[in-house]
Amino acid sequence: MTTFSIVLPCFNAQATIPDTLDGLTAQTFADWEAICVDDGSTDTTTDLIAQAATADPRIRLLRNPGKGPSAARNFGAANATGEVIAFCDADDIWMPGKLAELAVAFADPSVDAGFGRIGFFTRAPEDATVFSTVPAGDLSIAMLLGENPVCTMSNIALRRRAFETTGGFDATMVHNEDLEWLIRLVGKGARVVGLPSLHTMYRTSTGGLSSDLGAMLSGRARAIETAARFGVAPDGRSHAIHHRYLARRALRLGEGRTLALRHALRGLAHSPTGFFSPLRRGALTLLGSLAALTLPRKTRQFLFS
Repeated sequence: MTTFSIVLPCFNAQATIPDTLDGLTAQTFADWEAICVDDGSTDTTTDLIAQAATADPRIRLLRNPGKGPSAARNFGAANATGEVIAFCDADDIWMPGKLAELAVAFADPSVDAGFGRIGFFTRAPEDATVFSTVPAGDLSIAMLLGENPVCTMSNIALRRRAFETTGGFDATMVHNEDLEWLIRLVGKGARVVGLPSLHTMYRTSTGGLSSDLGAMLSGRARAIETAARFGVAPDGRSHAIHHRYLARRALRLGEGRTLALRHALRGLAHSPTGFFSPLRRGALTLLGSLAALTLPRKTRQFLFS
């Protein structure tokens, strides 16, 4: 049996898919398959994947019988042969040692899923200056309702039986479907551990689903409903941390002069202590939100990217 099945949904990703696939073939742990599920691309995405598959038979190309990233991930997982399913998006890049470190983590039978740290970049991975942190202790629903430390589906791997227990992704959701699924994963008893190493380079963008902050809030409301089924409700601190996260994302996207400040103020209203925990992150977010009121859009994007 293959150790890792990498599920990679893709749609019109010709500009980024070569780098993503290079990140897979550069893995120091070689026992993997990559299931690329195309979601109806109209550019050269499928041609590029087919070329890569010719050079490396571990890469497969499938067509999504449904529509959207959730359906694509579910379909890819249903066709996986590996013991562990690792998700990767078509515009992110894995560090070479990621699968090797995950293999060590999964040697512990109590571990159901794992994730690492993320670097955020715009043009090239080596330009990244912002990196995520991994919390102490196992992942909890409370953590997910604040500033989700997993951050992206490119940063999670789990045993196939754990994925099957979740019932898969909710294909009716377009925004925050990954958060809602993670809550179900943890709520159903999976032990999800954070690893301190840098695993994934996340490509930031001013477009795409993750740029619609209003829709992200609506999706989070669905995720909160799911958390309630497991007896967990977000407290003021969680709301404050989430609005701080949205304020920082608004700054990176360069959206509206006041959008970041509105989220910052909403976070402060929920819990000043939560917003300023840690102090440096909260203070810089608030200062950046105030500075954005007078800075030109391009300057805002440059400073906060």
